[in-house]
Amino acid sequence: MQNAQLQVEQGFFGREFSEKELIAHAAQGNEKAFEAIMRRHNRRLFRTARSILGNDADAEEALQEAYLSAWKALDGFRSEAKLSTWLVRVVVNEALGRLRRKRLATIPLETVMNSHDPDLRVVLIDKREKQPDQQASRAQLRKVLETHIDRLPDLYRTVFVLRAVEEMSTEEVAEALEMPEATVRTRYSRARDLLRVSLTRDIDITLDDAFSFDGERCDRIVKNVLAGRASSS
Repeated sequence: MQNAQLQVEQGFFGREFSEKELIAHAAQGNEKAFEAIMRRHNRRLFRTARSILGNDADAEEALQEAYLSAWKALDGFRSEAKLSTWLVRVVVNEALGRLRRKRLATIPLETVMNSHDPDLRVVLIDKREKQPDQQASRAQLRKVLETHIDRLPDLYRTVFVLRAVEEMSTEEVAEALEMPEATVRTRYSRARDLLRVSLTRDIDITLDDAFSFDGERCDRIVKNVLAGRASSS
């Protein structure tokens, strides 16, 4: 994504523009400038929308509409504010509006993780290993974490995604979601507790399946041992 972003910026402008310059060009209707802005913020904003709406398709639609709204309002953007924070707020408003319009049910499931462990958090980021088995196991773990995060109550999910997955500061999240920093800290802490309980429960349930010892493996070991003993006698 970063390479594509760089190609857009350098291919059109001949050099990599600062965010302030891109905003100025995009506000004047320059499509390439706004494309560069989207590529810079796409992943964070998609994750934000998805944390509210709960599925990829709705999140994509909400993000597209939010981008259109943001582009129209870009000429009124205050340069002293942080663009990423402003865009998060636009996406949150769009996603919440969709929830209200569709009257989607809240998903109240008491779950999701304590991501103090950097190895657990990194699987939520697009970081790939060269070895196929590591890539597959990392993808499986990422899917498990995403499922549990999706089950977080709406009250906590967006705060958790912005703080733990996107690694925004408490101050940035508070500004983006327009809530007190103390509320952000409380909801983030609660989300981690719920996630820890949820993951622990699932791990306990699946421990019996670890290192499975099926009939074929048992037969093979017995056969090899007997064969080895016969050949040595």
